[in-house]
Amino acid sequence: MKRKKFLKSAGLGALSLSFMKLSSFSTLSNNLKTSNKMPLMFVGHGTPMNAIVQNDFHKKWQSLGSQLPEPQAILVISAHWLTNKLTKVTAMSTPKTIHDFGGFPQELFKQQYPAPGSPEMAKLTVNEIHSTVVHEDMEWGLDHGTWSVLKPMFPEAKIPVYQLSIDITKPIEFHYKLGKELRALRRKGVLIIGSGNIVHNLSKLEYGKRPYDWAIDFDEKIKQFIDNRDFESVVNFHELGNLTKLAHPTYEHLLPLMYTLGAIEDKESIEYFNDSFDLGAISMRSLLVNS
Repeated sequence: MKRKKFLKSAGLGALSLSFMKLSSFSTLSNNLKTSNKMPLMFVGHGTPMNAIVQNDFHKKWQSLGSQLPEPQAILVISAHWLTNKLTKVTAMSTPKTIHDFGGFPQELFKQQYPAPGSPEMAKLTVNEIHSTVVHEDMEWGLDHGTWSVLKPMFPEAKIPVYQLSIDITKPIEFHYKLGKELRALRRKGVLIIGSGNIVHNLSKLEYGKRPYDWAIDFDEKIKQFIDNRDFESVVNFHELGNLTKLAHPTYEHLLPLMYTLGAIEDKESIEYFNDSFDLGAISMRSLLVNS
């Protein structure tokens, strides 16, 4: 074959392959029927022991699981999947259960959450995000910020679950804006959950300790910002100065809240649940957003 004919043939082949990929994605998107908009949550997950201890947090997660409409898939943005200069989405069909902790009873390490993954929803998520390149990941799985909450909430583990990573190198506003790009997934049957804590200072944990005054103050200020729909002030939480340093020596547990707030649409109701503290320095305050 002459060079000119070869290049023409190769070009048509590449164009055909590209068209096939677009066509395949279009078919996928069309097959995911538009549904009533799914609720949205930010969950204070706290210690992984909440997955197996029948405390008030665990019981509330169980109650919510029986009340929520059944999603086609669940997307979790967990404080425990941090990436460096990359945003990733789990795209495997069978994600593993990750025991990313230490010093807990062996019973906790035996826990499994064998929910299927959702390669299809992962691809749809990649397509919805335009502010950054999202890379499909085949290595991660479901960390305890995800399965410790979902195990009580959806114990049968039949609903497909996938995770979006948090690029820790990005500014706070990046995560809030990325949350806005996830909104469309809610009309494709996806339940989006940000999983972290509004106050999280491991160095100050103490059994039986009443909440520290600074922990109460930070939690209340974030609540007031949310009540006033002043999400910009939540994004600028650093402006709370020393209060922020006490509430979050490192702020990865607050970042999932940015995704939840970003995915909220106008005039949606915000309800709080598990609005108490654990171990003195962990706020379990959680949000349920509905139309």
